[in-house]
Amino acid sequence: MSAPYVVNEQTQPTTNDQRRMTNDAPRVPHTPMPTPANLNAARARMLTEDLQSRGIRSVRVLRAMAHVPRERFVLPQYVGEAYSDKALPIECAQTISQPYMVALMSEALELAGDERVLEVGTGSGYQTAVLAELAAEVISIERHGGLTERAGGVLGGLDYENVRLMTGDGSGGVPEHAPYDRIIVTAAAERIPPVLVEQLSEGGLVVAPLGPSSGQVLEVVRKSGAVLQSRHLTACRFVPLIEGDSSPE
Repeated sequence: MSAPYVVNEQTQPTTNDQRRMTNDAPRVPHTPMPTPANLNAARARMLTEDLQSRGIRSVRVLRAMAHVPRERFVLPQYVGEAYSDKALPIECAQTISQPYMVALMSEALELAGDERVLEVGTGSGYQTAVLAELAAEVISIERHGGLTERAGGVLGGLDYENVRLMTGDGSGGVPEHAPYDRIIVTAAAERIPPVLVEQLSEGGLVVAPLGPSSGQVLEVVRKSGAVLQSRHLTACRFVPLIEGDSSPE
């Protein structure tokens, strides 16, 4: 099967270190490469101890988390930590989010399987893969061109054909493929950018961290006419959603 279609927009490099993460990634010492049996056991432990025991109930989400090989999305030196419930470093000074946060946000989207989803912040592509298991189509936009390319290679190697990756400023969404039934944002803003709300279908959901760095809350927001109905999920920690030029690296 073919790799996901990757569109790299013409951008100017940024001079700031623009990080997008759920929490600071720990420094993990090098460990021997785990065997497939080790990884399977770690994945099973993650499902029961880190997800189900903390309230993840959706059978579809649990199946997706069991199916997506997180070890394919982490750097080689962190494969042994692939199913630990913590963020891990990836390229471009970014991180791959902890499994619990990925599962929680995926469950909050209430995906039935026929939706078009916009993901703002591809990162490693791990969350993208989970979404691809749960939705009909995933459009994902990432600031860093290097991450877009690497994620595209991993997702293509796993035969995901319902994913379209783009490099650009995700704060503006991807209007050419709107409307979206669901939108997931992986960086915090004081409020959901109005342009994302405009690209959301009537009755659609946005899952995003909102608020200042000192008091962010993961929220689920439903679009109902001119009204946005919000529901708090949990306190969280994400870096700010950055607007402006993306980076080709």
